[in-house]
Amino acid sequence: MQDVIESIAAQNGIDTGVAQKAVGMILSFLKKEADPTAVSSMLEALPGADALIAEQAGEGSGGGLLGSVMGMLPGGGGVMGLGTQLMGAGLGMGQITGVSKQLFDIAKEKAGEDVMGQIVGSVPGLSQFV
Repeated sequence: MQDVIESIAAQNGIDTGVAQKAVGMILSFLKKEADPTAVSSMLEALPGADALIAEQAGEGSGGGLLGSVMGMLPGGGGVMGLGTQLMGAGLGMGQITGVSKQLFDIAKEKAGEDVMGQIVGSVPGLSQFV
């Protein structure tokens, strides 16, 4: 997973710590919100992803007051709630899109297009960010 994080950090001009946090948030979100069978396949194809999710869960969701409010909504605020959390981690909209697209491209390469298609199709609004 470290090579994925370093690649995402370099490509998007962000610190590796921020990239790691962002990737952890995205993977954690997918584990909670997306098709469980497809997510399981994706996580198996990304060694270290489960550990990153566990680490992210230990840090809390972040996002400040708006993140807390979004977290109270059913489904944790969906894609918008995730966006709020990522902004709280210090990413701008362009960086959020860049990190998301690159992570999904890597996951598509490792887990397959069908698996990622199921994931994107199972989360309303996700397709606009990947």
